[in-house]
Amino acid sequence: MPEKCTNNPRDCPILPRIEAKIKRKVHNTENIKTVKLAITGFFALLSSWPGMLVAPMYILVLLNMADYATGFVAAPYRGEKRSSEVGFRGIAKKCCMWLLVALGGVLDWLVTYAMETVGIQLPFHFLVAALVAIWLICNEIVSILENIGDIGVELPPFFMRLVCWLKMAAEDKAAVPDWNKEGRNDG
Repeated sequence: MPEKCTNNPRDCPILPRIEAKIKRKVHNTENIKTVKLAITGFFALLSSWPGMLVAPMYILVLLNMADYATGFVAAPYRGEKRSSEVGFRGIAKKCCMWLLVALGGVLDWLVTYAMETVGIQLPFHFLVAALVAIWLICNEIVSILENIGDIGVELPPFFMRLVCWLKMAAEDKAAVPDWNKEGRNDG
């Protein structure tokens, strides 16, 4: 027998269930807003801290995702099998790229600390980390172009040469002397 409501809304047996559903929806909406606020705050903090390193890092992350996706699509064209193990190795490789940039940041901090200790103020922050990020971005672009070529898309011939030139330019800017065991510069 269905439940009946009287003219008094307080007597309606369905009302408590409806109120409970509304409260859950409002609570879920508030949770979603809190999560959005936390994510926005995290990325704002992340963007404000490293300064000039933000743009290369965001580009690197976007290219990491594009390389992963194009590699996934290109695998059958190369006669490779898609598997979770290969996918996991790809993700681990991308995470190690981010770690390389972080290690570059640590080197930057050490150099800055040492220079400030002796009274020299450096005009830059995150130089090594930025060079590492740019070098990795070039690697990712080369990998994406290779994947696109494996899929069957014809690539402009100058494109790969240009990216390789940028990669070599980054390597040249970060060139350090080659020291031998006796402490002499051989390079």
